[in-house]
Amino acid sequence: MQSLISSASSLYYLVNTGLRYAIHRENWRHGKQAFARAWVRCYVKRTCPKQIQRRLGINTTIISGKGRVVSSTMKKGIRAASSGPLAKVKTAPEPRPSSSIILLSPTNQVLLLHRVKTSTSFASAHVFPGGNLSDFHDGPVLPSSDARRHEDSLAYRLGAIRETFEESGILLARERSKDGPMLNLPTLERDAARKAIHDNEISFREWLVSIGGVADTEGLLPFTRWITPHWPPKRFTTQMYVYMLPLETSSDPVLSAAQSEALIPTADGGAEITAAHFDDVTTWLERQNRGDLILFPPQYFLLHLLSQFLTGAPAELRPSETTEYYLAQRDKLRMFLETVPTTTHPKAREHPTSSIPWADKVISPVTLGLRYGDRRAILGLDKPGGELKGSSRGGDWERVVLVKFDKGAARNVEVRGREEVLAEEREAKAKEEALSKL
Repeated sequence: MQSLISSASSLYYLVNTGLRYAIHRENWRHGKQAFARAWVRCYVKRTCPKQIQRRLGINTTIISGKGRVVSSTMKKGIRAASSGPLAKVKTAPEPRPSSSIILLSPTNQVLLLHRVKTSTSFASAHVFPGGNLSDFHDGPVLPSSDARRHEDSLAYRLGAIRETFEESGILLARERSKDGPMLNLPTLERDAARKAIHDNEISFREWLVSIGGVADTEGLLPFTRWITPHWPPKRFTTQMYVYMLPLETSSDPVLSAAQSEALIPTADGGAEITAAHFDDVTTWLERQNRGDLILFPPQYFLLHLLSQFLTGAPAELRPSETTEYYLAQRDKLRMFLETVPTTTHPKAREHPTSSIPWADKVISPVTLGLRYGDRRAILGLDKPGGELKGSSRGGDWERVVLVKFDKGAARNVEVRGREEVLAEEREAKAKEEALSKL
């Protein structure tokens, strides 16, 4: 589960500690940013404010105007050099393979899991089902030296289906063959299997064979990959999928419970997840906007894209017409995942990422700065991360995510056009400079 929001984890770590301004020489150009100003005060006063010391683990740091360290006591993992800029240790942790599913109900609602309040990270956040891959359950993946490690594969698909089963009890498998009906198990048998798989008592693949089931890996539609940036201590490369449950009425009691009321997962004894529930995409977004729940940038961004297609059926539709209505939504979504260009803004169409379909986009968020008005972070989504630097892969240049990180939670998340936001920032900067001359 934690791997699902790995990109959000790195963004919180980045913004909340200000390491972007501490470790990169070029970021000294952003002198008006909050953490840059804090570092300048460190230099002028020859000591760091206590809040900066607490955040970065620095006892005393003296920094020249060019970002060179004279003397410092740093946290483990940050290297100081008297002849060069502050820098991270060169050996960043390898991103761990993980996968996740955006699961659509027969009425095109989306499943989100509610993390427990006592979690040490992302407490009470709502996330998609998913987690780390396991050689024991899902099979091996390519070594870290191979760029194809960051591509869709059978191991990623099996891992996504297994994690969804462990966390929610919903089994995306078919009877006997890939073309068979959805596999439906009694609740007691299902829960016993979830616990045995979670405890590594039996491999997921062996268990499926033993009950005559086949994982519906072909039903998974790739929908972006997220790679954690280099600075956090834990990193992940997370393949996202969309899975559309059959439109016909289901007799699966677990699925019915998740649609009608919050389902309480039991496989991990409630250590990570407190509930699983389907709801309309617009409802999830509206609840986040009101502050009723927490969605981190990856989840909010993907739900925002899905909101173009997945809406509740209009009240005037007759029951016999709803199936066609939901089917049409799914057809539009499938087309969206494969169609290029992926942009509408004329300038964005000139960027190479516009020719990468959403099924293949790779996103490693980068902080472009902090908003003048509300100090929200501006997150760029076009970069694929250090492991894929120099490749033809990338994410979305047209949009950015605005977010305010507060005590480990993401607040005021919003998706906006990149050009519009940056134009607003240039205007705000010009006004500030004009006022400073008065």
